[in-house]
Amino acid sequence: MIVLFPTYARRIAGGTRWRATVAGMVVRPLPATSRRRVLAMAVFRRLFDLDEEQLRQEVFRRRSDAFLFRRIPGAAVAVSIGGRVIEAGPTDRVGHFHLEIDLDDPPGPLAAPRTIAYDAWATEPAGDDGGETVSRGAGRVHLVDDEGLSVISDIDDTVKVTAVGNRRELLANTLLREFRAVPGMPEIYRGWETDGAAFHYVSASPWQLASCLDGFFTECGLPSGSMHLKLFRLKDSTPLGRFPSRKKSKRRVIEQIMADFPRRRFLLIGDSGERDPDVYTAVARRQPSQVAGVVIRRVDGHGRPAWKLDRRLDRLARRLPRGLFQVFDEPDSIRDLGPGRAPA
Repeated sequence: MIVLFPTYARRIAGGTRWRATVAGMVVRPLPATSRRRVLAMAVFRRLFDLDEEQLRQEVFRRRSDAFLFRRIPGAAVAVSIGGRVIEAGPTDRVGHFHLEIDLDDPPGPLAAPRTIAYDAWATEPAGDDGGETVSRGAGRVHLVDDEGLSVISDIDDTVKVTAVGNRRELLANTLLREFRAVPGMPEIYRGWETDGAAFHYVSASPWQLASCLDGFFTECGLPSGSMHLKLFRLKDSTPLGRFPSRKKSKRRVIEQIMADFPRRRFLLIGDSGERDPDVYTAVARRQPSQVAGVVIRRVDGHGRPAWKLDRRLDRLARRLPRGLFQVFDEPDSIRDLGPGRAPA
């Protein structure tokens, strides 16, 4: 199957055309009898101390299936967008593809969120049976204007209850339970969207969960936006291995988004459980003219005493202009940080 990631398009300088990014991956589900799948399910059972009834639960089967597939390198991908069919080339060694396409300004006004829908299909190399397999999917590109406010938001423990600081809870919230929104956050984000904000979700969650997260956003009312998740590979017998650290690439992704929109301002929203405060502070110090604010949801992180967390956050706040770094417990306290009201 072909999985298409939510991406964005930016205006080409000096004109009315857009440069759109299209990206995704081509994978094949592991057969129920494959050795790799059987081994992974055995580790799932041991890791969570699950019984047969729990293994058969629909939510577990749906989430675990998101990780139990084989990536397809060398699949030929084509995209139909803006009245054109474009060859995206073969998928790379981990089954991913990435393409930039220049598009004409869509005719007529676009309702919020401003998006362009497209279709894509992948032709997989011939298998043991000698035949090719064609997979099809539908995606969307978010059109983001030159100016305005963009919200760059973390996902886990910022808008979705995950408990990253507790490994067992992290795995349970990822695989065994329906996703739950942080109370109040969808309403705050929807209000900002109504006022014209664009959204970019930058997270350490793996790309395997892109479709699950997209559906969760729709169900709980979080605004749609581009997603920037982590590359994750199953290399050993542990189904999830270890979730990639947030320390390595989050800053690079954020700075690329900001570079693509040099005239926009950005509200950076995350939580205190991991490295969001440090990453966002570093970005704000490097790009002070573009950062409208650093906003951190206070959560318990790895059982650290509250006074240590407060001291850490206070130290980071002192590195930025007064009032730029804000910490909140209740979402309603940040309601007035949307378009037209974010700190100047």
